[in-house]
Amino acid sequence: MIIESVEKEVLKFEEFDYKRPDMAQLSADFERLFSTFNQADSFEQQRVVFEELNKLRVEFSTMYNICHIRHTIDTRDTFYEAENNFFNQELPTFQSFNTQLHNTLLNSRFRDGFEQEWGEQFFRIAELNRRTFTPEILSDLQEENQLVSEYVRTKAGAQIEFQGETYNLSALSPLELSEDRKLRQAASEAKWSFFANHAGDIEGFYDQLVKTRHNIAQKLGYTQFTDLAYDRMTRSDYNADDLVGFREEIAKYIVPLTSRLYERQKKRLGLDQFFYYDEEFRFASGNPKPQGEPSWIVKQAQHMYKEMSTETDEFFTLMQDAHLMDLENKTGKATGGYCTYIEGYRTPYIFSNFNGTSADVDVLTHECGHAFQVFSSRNIGLSEYKWPTFEACEIHSMSMEFFAWPWIHLFFGPDTDKYKFMHLSNSLYFLPYGAAIDEFQHRIYANPGMSPAERNQVWSEMEQKYLPQRNYGDNAFLKQGGYWHKQGHVFTTPFYYIDYVLAQICAFQYWRWDQQDHTAAWESYVRLCKAGGSRSFLELVDLAGIKSPFQKGCVQEVAEDIANWLENIDDSCF
Repeated sequence: MIIESVEKEVLKFEEFDYKRPDMAQLSADFERLFSTFNQADSFEQQRVVFEELNKLRVEFSTMYNICHIRHTIDTRDTFYEAENNFFNQELPTFQSFNTQLHNTLLNSRFRDGFEQEWGEQFFRIAELNRRTFTPEILSDLQEENQLVSEYVRTKAGAQIEFQGETYNLSALSPLELSEDRKLRQAASEAKWSFFANHAGDIEGFYDQLVKTRHNIAQKLGYTQFTDLAYDRMTRSDYNADDLVGFREEIAKYIVPLTSRLYERQKKRLGLDQFFYYDEEFRFASGNPKPQGEPSWIVKQAQHMYKEMSTETDEFFTLMQDAHLMDLENKTGKATGGYCTYIEGYRTPYIFSNFNGTSADVDVLTHECGHAFQVFSSRNIGLSEYKWPTFEACEIHSMSMEFFAWPWIHLFFGPDTDKYKFMHLSNSLYFLPYGAAIDEFQHRIYANPGMSPAERNQVWSEMEQKYLPQRNYGDNAFLKQGGYWHKQGHVFTTPFYYIDYVLAQICAFQYWRWDQQDHTAAWESYVRLCKAGGSRSFLELVDLAGIKSPFQKGCVQEVAEDIANWLENIDDSCF
């Protein structure tokens, strides 16, 4: 096994072995072990066979993640493009093996033994997984994967000609934050021209995705895809009705607060009219930027994590020594940032696109939160428990952004106070947008026959409700509701977005707690990370000792705390 080989030494990522899984052999091995499992006469015998089954899963997921990382680092690499296409076709088959494993454990004569060892959460996951797959949907899942890849490839392949230079989407971002208003307007228009020119393709991908997902849901016995999506994401302790109430809390308590913040921003900038290309330009003196290049940022992070705790020092040392981060923007690189886990090597991996803005520090601390969590739970012994559900995952990442505050001066120097004001404001600004994306998707999947124009109209309605400050001027594409085309989650991982909003409410509580009692807050955070996915979202929130975002008054309380902090800052001096 891969795991056994790396116990002796730390390999660098470029030395990680990749070999395309042999699906015929994998299938034979699964079937053989399923038969042995079912014939076992004791819990102990089944436990041994389960370990062998899990090794097969680890081998496959390890190869998939190595391929995914190398493909997204350079989408032009023909070898990993072919391997990515292979996984698009074979992941549904692997999912069938996983579902069969879950069914086998759910029906085991010795299920009580497994429940005593692993607790209830594994069987909640297994039950939800059982609902989401049948062999009849294999070809539909393959089509869904391929459509997602087409969208990712379209964005990664952006070549935007602007003022005599060629940019990809990530490289254009700093120009959209220029102190020169005409330049940031022109850069924003160049970016949105790319999306307008590709609107037919993007809307076509999405139209096919919506219809394919609706078809999958109906084949599985669901009325609509929304219910299937919740089960896919193993949401076991809240439902769509709970989220309706939560989104309304955002609209009631957060939108008025962000509206006041935008008015302060407009005043700071000395503008008569506040347009979409002004929104992310926070200060007339310019947004705070890291004081050095990417390698310098990583060096400051090393200093920070060494001082933060012994656990974070060990974690970040591994990330550097094993080359487990690819952070700089490059031609052909997929957009965005993510953290994944290469289970066979027991290592996280962080992917990003640094562009010289404050977002470089945001994304590094954010993804380090994910990576530190899975590093902390890597010995938990069960693949299902390495990560928690998505909304719980985002507590780790968003809270780590705030735990970094005592060291943020290392990155921003004289702009430290300006950065803190912007970081907290940006975290608030995000909440209505996240709620808008979520309600948009609920509307779309409840009406899968909508035309592209009707979907764009729904997005315009979401902006009116949650983002009332938006002014698109004479940009026809955005005025017609095209802004959502850039939001990759809508295409790649449907309904994975309100998770960030739920988690941000939790992270704000850590922000407040850390200022009041750092030791207690950090102990809670490490405890949460070590628990991995061994409990449901609300059980993990309870374990951490923070309030559920669904609890009455929680959103209002958080909003008031942050409003008080921001209102006590004289932002006119920035």
